[in-house]
Amino acid sequence: MTRKIWLVLAVLAAFGAIVLEPSIASAARGSGGGSSHGFSAGTVRANSSRSTLATRRTVRRDLGRTSRQHRSVSVSGKRGPTDASSTKPREPGSRVGGGDGKPGDNPPPRRPRGPGLDPGLGVIGTTPITPVTPIGNIAGGPAGPIIPARAVAQQAPARVGFFPPPPGETRYVSNEVVVDLAPRIRGLNEIARRHRLTHLESHRLPVTGRTIQRWRINDGRPVSTVIRSLARDVRIAGAQPNYLFRLEAEDGAVAAEEGDPAQYMVAKLHLPAAHQLATGNNVLVAVIDSGIDAAHPDLAGAIAARLDALGGGQDPHFHGTAMAGAIAARGRLIGVAPRVRLLAVRAMNASGEGTSVSIATGLDWAIGRGARIINMSFAGAHDPLLEQHFAVARRRHIVLVAAAGNAGPQSAPLYPAADPNVIAVTATDATDQLFAPANRGRHIALAAPGVDILVPAPNASVQLISGTSIAAAHVSGVAALLIERSPGLSPQDVLRVLTGTAAKLEAAKPEDTGAGLADAYGAINSARQAPIVQVSSPPAR
Repeated sequence: MTRKIWLVLAVLAAFGAIVLEPSIASAARGSGGGSSHGFSAGTVRANSSRSTLATRRTVRRDLGRTSRQHRSVSVSGKRGPTDASSTKPREPGSRVGGGDGKPGDNPPPRRPRGPGLDPGLGVIGTTPITPVTPIGNIAGGPAGPIIPARAVAQQAPARVGFFPPPPGETRYVSNEVVVDLAPRIRGLNEIARRHRLTHLESHRLPVTGRTIQRWRINDGRPVSTVIRSLARDVRIAGAQPNYLFRLEAEDGAVAAEEGDPAQYMVAKLHLPAAHQLATGNNVLVAVIDSGIDAAHPDLAGAIAARLDALGGGQDPHFHGTAMAGAIAARGRLIGVAPRVRLLAVRAMNASGEGTSVSIATGLDWAIGRGARIINMSFAGAHDPLLEQHFAVARRRHIVLVAAAGNAGPQSAPLYPAADPNVIAVTATDATDQLFAPANRGRHIALAAPGVDILVPAPNASVQLISGTSIAAAHVSGVAALLIERSPGLSPQDVLRVLTGTAAKLEAAKPEDTGAGLADAYGAINSARQAPIVQVSSPPAR
């Protein structure tokens, strides 16, 4: 009987130790872990004391970790979990936080309180910008560290809107950068000094709702380096090179005899018949080019408004005067659409060069003035700033026409002609042969006369000019005839009519001349007889 009693007491003592040990941890946590109370039961006293000591150590360690975790966000990454106050990884098998779980039983990680950023955002547009520090994805995404919001702001990863020049691209001003500041940012000069730049000028672009800044690089750093540096400043919304564009026509040669009737393009485009149906009456056509001689007799009354995007006065230039005359001449020489109203934009200097800033300023102004057609007889690199304006123009049903370029058959596609919102035009001669220096490519929509074209020149003179520039101006004129005849035509409709009525050229590849040679009369007649194309297409989105 006595043995049975002692056996029962021993079992009860053992059970009490098992039950009471977790209470030690709970009591210690409730009192800050400073309790020194011990609990024993008969024969298990020694084991219980050792277990209690281990439990106290575990509680203190866990409490320390818990308090630190309450003050910061836990970070988990490839190196393993780390304390916010230390960069050393936690010991394998240790618990993430306090609790009664077994050593090594880590609970699932908590969802972060704030979003992370995707490392994929380091690729901007077509040119990657490597983030300064890898930024983790949001919860549930690929593995990666979750960085506190304050750290994210300080590290400033790559962001949308920053476009360094692609490798090998050199067609930009080597000591300038075009900057777009975030809304309501002040202290322009302070920001410029912070980045070792000098503010040159500001241009407000109402159509896109932006104000762009032209800044000079003072210390010889590459443009790409400066753009990556600007991407780390949250006050700056975007940056890109100030790209260069060149006019796409050979220097005009003054003809020996003024009033020479040798305008073979009149017959090639079937203008006499076309002008029986439309002359482009009151259609607004913007010509973004060099200075136009508004006093030329063949352009009398043709210019509705003018903008000098360069400043310093609009000196007449052979190229701008030629493009205006090819579209709107109305005297001894005849243009494709002699009754249009021109919006004359001087965005190219006397050397035939313009920049992202000057062209964007001209585009913005022309769109705001209600242009139905914009002629762009220049070419250069892909430009994100101009690309935005082309998309806006398309949504507003503005027809964009550009020269394919005169860089030869081996050249890569040039812009703006290669932009999907633009009609790309190449040049042919009096025998329908392709202009030899013309660019090639499947982006080319059609061809128009562009070799030895007789057009107005400054100082009441005339000139012969060749290139895809003058061919683009002819197509802009044909588009104006279409718009007068069918005002509801969208850019898609105009392109469809132009390519659908172009004359196929023998032995010409599609990448050489597109759909063929433009036909002004055929295009107008097609638009007049086909009601379906007179219905405006939905705006591009």
